[in-house]
Amino acid sequence: MATVTRIIRKSSKKEQAARSPREVLLQMSDEDLMSQFQAGTVEAFNILIDRFSERLMHFLYGFIKDTRLCEDLLQETFVRVYRNRHAYQRIARFSTWLYTIAGNLARSEYRKRKRRRLFSINAVSRDQEEYEFSLPDETYLPDRHAESTFQNKYIQEALSQIRPEFREVVVLRDIQQLSYDEIAEITGLPMGTVKSRINRGRMKLQGLLKDIYP
Repeated sequence: MATVTRIIRKSSKKEQAARSPREVLLQMSDEDLMSQFQAGTVEAFNILIDRFSERLMHFLYGFIKDTRLCEDLLQETFVRVYRNRHAYQRIARFSTWLYTIAGNLARSEYRKRKRRRLFSINAVSRDQEEYEFSLPDETYLPDRHAESTFQNKYIQEALSQIRPEFREVVVLRDIQQLSYDEIAEITGLPMGTVKSRINRGRMKLQGLLKDIYP
């Protein structure tokens, strides 16, 4: 029996040796990859980018219906991960830390856009006459990146109509499939508030989609 065990262990070592360094990294957890990156393995960081880019793009698009701007925010998220890599500690899941960075950037950009929009709505011409404003169209616009975000365009349209605080937690829970604990940590909200907002967001979505999905 001991001989068989030694043969199995020896075979396992040979298999590991046969794999390339990238293949070994690809088998690692997110947290292990981040540890490797902190130790100086840049390839581990590249794998994390590949692993999370699409999901983060979907998440950011839930806030801002602008693909180019979402791509900029996505890049900025990973730039901040790169710069602050040594600030990450394994007591938190890497995905939670990553989504917190992306969420902060998205909320900040959303507030900027909202302020700009309010300013243009409240603007008045010098002669006090009424005139039309050319506001950006923030409705859903299908594109190559966004088509993979949600299974149906009607869900995207409905999401854009609910308040941001409900939209964020619904996207994190029902689309990104994050746990309640992760969502609470990402948003900085109490668990009760997270669950309440998710339920309210779902109810609002059901109301908007009742004619499409009876």
